[in-house]
Amino acid sequence: MLDSKLLRTQLQDVADRLATRGYQLDVARIEALEAQRKTVQTRTEQLQAERNARSKSIGQAKQRGEDIAPLLADVDRMASELDAGKQELEGIQAELDQLMLTLPNLPHESVPVGKDEDENVEVRRWGTPKSFDFPVQDHVALGEQHGWLDFETAAKLSGARFALMRGPIARLHRALAQFMIDLHTREHGYEEAYTPYLVQAPALQGTGQLPKFEEDLFKITREGEADFYLIPTAEVSLTNIVAGEILDAKQLPLKFVAHTPCFRSEAGASGRDTRGMIRQHQFDKVEMVQIVEPDQSFEALESLTGNAEKVLQLLELPYRVLALCTGDMGFGATKTYDLEVWVPSQDKYREISSCSNCGDFQARRMQARYRNPETGKPELVHTLNGSGLAVGRTLVAVLENYQQADGSVRVPKVLKPYMAGIEVIG
Repeated sequence: MLDSKLLRTQLQDVADRLATRGYQLDVARIEALEAQRKTVQTRTEQLQAERNARSKSIGQAKQRGEDIAPLLADVDRMASELDAGKQELEGIQAELDQLMLTLPNLPHESVPVGKDEDENVEVRRWGTPKSFDFPVQDHVALGEQHGWLDFETAAKLSGARFALMRGPIARLHRALAQFMIDLHTREHGYEEAYTPYLVQAPALQGTGQLPKFEEDLFKITREGEADFYLIPTAEVSLTNIVAGEILDAKQLPLKFVAHTPCFRSEAGASGRDTRGMIRQHQFDKVEMVQIVEPDQSFEALESLTGNAEKVLQLLELPYRVLALCTGDMGFGATKTYDLEVWVPSQDKYREISSCSNCGDFQARRMQARYRNPETGKPELVHTLNGSGLAVGRTLVAVLENYQQADGSVRVPKVLKPYMAGIEVIG
């Protein structure tokens, strides 16, 4: 959530910066609400002062033996007007608060301005895509040849956009997740966490999924109790660890990592990536989250992105890093790098990780703070998150980049210790 002071003091600047994201801020509505709020507040304060004075005069009139009934009636009238004014103020503030929850984060000045993904800026590449001397198969064909990747049975169980993995491919999927967790905890300094897969609405509001993206969530309604939502990413549960907390500066930075399933309805993805494992309702992800002091967050973003890149480097998978433009960034991000891995069957790079600095946007929604050691006062922390990596998409990349002419797949060197001696699948 943006700082409400910015809307009061720099409204047009905020509108201009949001416009670079393709978001049109209703400036006139906000100005009208602010003017209405100020008018009602001034009237209420004046009425309160007048009521206080009138109440004082009642005691004086009583001492003089005067009839105080008219004064009492006047005070009662003012009390009713005050209650009405307070209710009006609450209504105005509630509308402003609801509007604030729908505003995306402001892009950092270093973010390239652009309309959509076509205007993202490539920062660097690593590795060279392999040339194959045989017809390349996609991951679906490679996985289905022995029945180890089964979309038909998954559809029988759950419908479209699900996969059933068996045998060596299921093991390879598990090996990838274990390798990622081990790398991030042993070499990158993250603390492993096991989090709930079901959360309540405040957690999703804290990280920005609610109220804007409710249609993309799987919701479980419970009669007489708070609704549950299946997590779309462990970012939600990991980041909310610090919700409502005032941390000691010595605790920072906090670095969490978790391997969880993720659940997304993909309501806005109709017809996109319907074949295979690129876009599914249920998928696994290893998620990294950092909670840092404000002046450390952009340095932390570079580190976080490097942590995700290291996974791809050790797997020897070619990839590129993109700085997302203003029009392609996620709702809560102030700056984002996407990692795209090479997918041979598509002859292009596809997203496998998104690493974002959210600044104080999520922290303000969660009221997550730390005590500044210099001032002794609580201040908002900065939050970051990134995939390290999406396990299913990494499996896709391994299957396709390590395929052989006979349809078998070599196991990457770094994964062999996790595969109990299996060096080739198929």
